[in-house]
Amino acid sequence: MIFFSNPLYLLGLIIILALYLYHRFFGKNFEGTLSISSESLISNEMKKRGKIRYKLIKFLNYFSLCLIIVGLSRPQLIDSIKETNVDIVDIVLVMDISSSMLATDFPPNRLEAVKNTAIDFIKARSGDRLGVLVFAGESFIQCPLTIDQDVLVSLMGEIKVAEQSYDGTAIGMAIANATNRLRHSDSKSKVMILLSDGSNNAGELDPLTAADLAAKFNIKIYTIGAGTNQDVSFIPGRGYIRNEIDEETLKSISKRTNGQYYRATNLSGLEQIYNTIDTLEKTEIEIKEFTQYKELFGWFLIPALILSLSGQTLDRNIFRKRI
Repeated sequence: MIFFSNPLYLLGLIIILALYLYHRFFGKNFEGTLSISSESLISNEMKKRGKIRYKLIKFLNYFSLCLIIVGLSRPQLIDSIKETNVDIVDIVLVMDISSSMLATDFPPNRLEAVKNTAIDFIKARSGDRLGVLVFAGESFIQCPLTIDQDVLVSLMGEIKVAEQSYDGTAIGMAIANATNRLRHSDSKSKVMILLSDGSNNAGELDPLTAADLAAKFNIKIYTIGAGTNQDVSFIPGRGYIRNEIDEETLKSISKRTNGQYYRATNLSGLEQIYNTIDTLEKTEIEIKEFTQYKELFGWFLIPALILSLSGQTLDRNIFRKRI
């Protein structure tokens, strides 16, 4: 983009145009004349050469003046440079895959509802690093931290309820495992989203002790209790099971890590919770803009000098003008 630092000088172009029009239509009345006895003494070729020389000198003079005026207006080339600094958020989704996640209070069941909602959450977090950890009686890393959303979505789709030999709910061990994945991160924000539909009944580490460990590494934990308020839920092929969400423990986990606890009693509520967390944990983008100015007056004044000297040389020497 070209900007003129002294744009008032450009008014001189109007003055030059006015002078040209004045000399074009009225200037002949004030020019010096030379009387000769007969026009036939001057050949047509001589008159033609004279007109060409006259117009050429006039053009060089006017064009030089125009270049000088544009140069005095100080044209500048403005170049804006933007420096973008993005503070990404590292997020580990910690998901309960115990057998109780087959309950049908969330259609088609809790696990599938959570998977679909989490996939929508992943797709909304462009640029952030996300990982997935699943747990039952033991915890397993389903996908390490990555920015590849396609890989995350694919691996999320492969999650199934844990085998009977691994059944249980080891919340403390899951938090510890996820903390180990996040503690070496240099990200400004480290977040864990832990979803469970039960209470801690397996593993060697207490959930609150694990939460204190996560807090030491500045890891924020959002906890979600998934399940209806009914006393029991139905699992196809297994009958009814008792709902045993340990809300007090989940609330304490989030409180100790400066996170929040949410209760999802239906599918729409679960979706709203993930949307809320998405809003709370936004990636910070800092944009610094620098403006660089490049002076262009030399591109006008130097040619003006060259054209002016060329015109004088032609007028005085080549065309042999007498002073």
